Amino acid sequence: MKFNHRFVYLSTVKDICSGQIVAWYVDYHLHLPLVLKTLEKLNKKYFNGALLHSDQGWHYTHPTYIKQLLDLNITQSMSRKGNCIDNASMESFFGHMKDEIEYADCESFEDLRKRVDEYMYYYNHERPQWNKNKMTPIQYRDHMLSY
Repeated sequence: MKFNHRFVYLSTVKDICSGQIVAWYVDYHLHLPLVLKTLEKLNKKYFNGALLHSDQGWHYTHPTYIKQLLDLNITQSMSRKGNCIDNASMESFFGHMKDEIEYADCESFEDLRKRVDEYMYYYNHERPQWNKNKMTPIQYRDHMLSY
């Protein structure tokens, strides 16, 4: 997205089962720290042994990123070349976010980051998902964990 005549980049990790966005980071730069800081936000205990899927962008093939995944005991999975269907869940999320988030009134980059945090709270805690029996991602996660 564009903010103050500059591109802003959002890195996210989504729990495919619940639909919850579990980690995110916003930056002005599309560089390695963008994805590394996103991983740092993961709940290490909860995601121990998880599978993390991404496309084949240079960030996700960088040795530092791969090492951070190994240190977190997370298995890496990547899309096949030219197969955008592998990333359909994330692309769907980004499409909804672009339609729903309002940030034109943000006066600073920190305001924008706060707005993204507010949207993530809304998405995870308040926005019902049709494919999750009209529950929010958090409600669906709790529902699945109760079985």
